[in-house]
Amino acid sequence: MNSIEDSVSTSSQTPLVHRYLWATGSLAAKIQPGGKVGHRYDVTSSNIWLDTQPELLPDIPEEFSKEIVSYLRLYQHRLHIPQVYGLAYDNILLLENVPIDETGNLYPAITDAWEQAKAVRQVYWLFQILQLWTPLSELGVAGSLLIPDNLRVQGWCVRLLELVETPNEVSLQQLGKCWQPWIAAAKTPVAQELNNIVQQMRSEEANLDSIATQLNILLLSCAADLPLTLKVAGSTDSGSQQTQNEDACYPSEAADPNDLLLPLVSIVCDGIGGHQGGEVASLLAVQSLKLQLRALLTEMKEQADILPPDLIQKQIEASLRIVNNVICNCNNQQKREGTERMGTTLVMAVQLPQIIKSLSGNESQNTHELYLAHVGDSRAYWITRDYCQRLTVDDDVAGREVRSARTLYRKALQRPEATSLSQGLGTKDGEFLRPVIQQFILEEDGILLLCSDGLSDNDLVENSWRNYAVPVLQGELSLEDAVRQWISLANEKNAEDNISLVLTHCRVSPDPIASLLSGLRPVEVIVPEQQEQEQEQQSELTPSSQALLELLVSQPPLTDETQSPAKPQKKKKWWLLLAGLLVLLVGGTSLGLFAWWRLNPRTFQQTCQRLPLKVQRLCPPQR
Repeated sequence: MNSIEDSVSTSSQTPLVHRYLWATGSLAAKIQPGGKVGHRYDVTSSNIWLDTQPELLPDIPEEFSKEIVSYLRLYQHRLHIPQVYGLAYDNILLLENVPIDETGNLYPAITDAWEQAKAVRQVYWLFQILQLWTPLSELGVAGSLLIPDNLRVQGWCVRLLELVETPNEVSLQQLGKCWQPWIAAAKTPVAQELNNIVQQMRSEEANLDSIATQLNILLLSCAADLPLTLKVAGSTDSGSQQTQNEDACYPSEAADPNDLLLPLVSIVCDGIGGHQGGEVASLLAVQSLKLQLRALLTEMKEQADILPPDLIQKQIEASLRIVNNVICNCNNQQKREGTERMGTTLVMAVQLPQIIKSLSGNESQNTHELYLAHVGDSRAYWITRDYCQRLTVDDDVAGREVRSARTLYRKALQRPEATSLSQGLGTKDGEFLRPVIQQFILEEDGILLLCSDGLSDNDLVENSWRNYAVPVLQGELSLEDAVRQWISLANEKNAEDNISLVLTHCRVSPDPIASLLSGLRPVEVIVPEQQEQEQEQQSELTPSSQALLELLVSQPPLTDETQSPAKPQKKKKWWLLLAGLLVLLVGGTSLGLFAWWRLNPRTFQQTCQRLPLKVQRLCPPQR
């Protein structure tokens, strides 16, 4: 009933789904554009088909081949890897989430975009390929990274067209050989260092960890030559059909301009467990993480050595486990079971300004590193003037079934519990927590969007980003107004849920925007009235929950008193940072024990009495 050019349905005026698919195999390539397959799929160009009935479930095989299983196991990497959609005529495999734009055209191959890319982006592309090497090698599909035409680029992001199985195991030497022609055309500032790295890859003694470390340092040094300005704004709303707000976010109130966290940190939590449960967990998670991140950022400012991504990821994960266990212990003390156990989703972004010597030879105060932590179904998006990319994968039942290679995603969505959470922060002991923590490099102008499902449900972000994010990037709309207007839209479309949204405007372009943003300070937060709302929320909490929350809220914030750029300090060994991590873990355990003593002194004393006499002396006196 609608033409390909239509963006909304002519009858219902709802957004139309243009689901372009990649049809794999030589048989699909022989089908000429303009034809129709199975009275359903329009062949728009070679191997690119448009599903004209996307509301219907595609044909799905009863048994999965090894090829299909590889796609399913890599579901967590869907930012870079396509997923199996179904089968069509004569068992042609159809892929979704492919590097095809909204008009049905392939994004450029990396070889076609290489020479026009700036130096930092060239290194970033290679870094992403190397990050994919291990997960693809484990499934025998690393050969997919050796085919230049199979590697497509959407701005900064490398995306694969399809997975290719290779009969023999591929080596790091082969990958280095594949990179050699690109290095010959690399930008001058990075050409020599990249050439040295490739020579190491092509040697018999090639070491993946060593090469990854060198490439990471080169990437950070290259990005450090770019300017970086951050501005953050956020808000949370109960929703027009809800009276209780179980969401929490940071920033969401008028903040101390000296707060070390602004504008480097943004957090969104969506509480689980209902009134006096979910709202406690989400607020507790935000406040606790703010304390721990202040300590982390303070420590980072004193480091002269560049910390590797895996160490930073372990630190962030340790912080999440501490928060998880504090909430979990509270559940145990209040004897909450099953669906009554409180918890929260989490999506958190931390921009770590490490000190590094840039390629130009200057000492830079910022490596442009962004770390994204994620648990549950709150989401993160990266938005530019040209595209909107979803950076996170929901922790829900549908995704769990796909990762386990039990079903395809479209079929998994038919389950009644498809969108139910498969994990949350605080619902189980920390040993069962599996957060996803990713490293990104800020090397282009864009907006980082963090939100709860009150905004992301029904593809609302994907359908509306041009109306709110692009005007901010063009200097036509303030960040604060974008937050307010986006929440207003969510109240119209997804009013049955709470809504939280935090936007971080990241600018690396040297030319200032001559607009209504030009006169604003680099760091501002919106919605001062949210402070009153949060106080009202907290006043409704149970006494035990309020006491637990106050343990964290009452801690004094760390501030940057000097407001001057961090100066390089005397070099510290990484073992000092590991020692700090141990202190953080001990401190978190102590916080949990202290909360236990405050909330339920009787059971705490009973437990103490079962300990050896020497240990009992360390217990606090009875209250």
